[in-house]
Amino acid sequence: MGKTAVVNLEENAVYRVKDGQLEKVDKPGNGFGKQVITWQDDKPLFYEVSYTKR
Repeated sequence: MGKTAVVNLEENAVYRVKDGQLEKVDKPGNGFGKQVITWQDDKPLFYEVSYTKR
């Protein structure tokens, strides 16, 4: 049987699950941003967050 996690659906956020742990991905700073998650062997290995200001 798996674990259960509770998240706030009122908050805009991105989460990743790695080895049974829920982790909230950092938000981009100001301006326009992106989040890139790198996978290896069917697991989310790490993520990169960047942003651009106009």
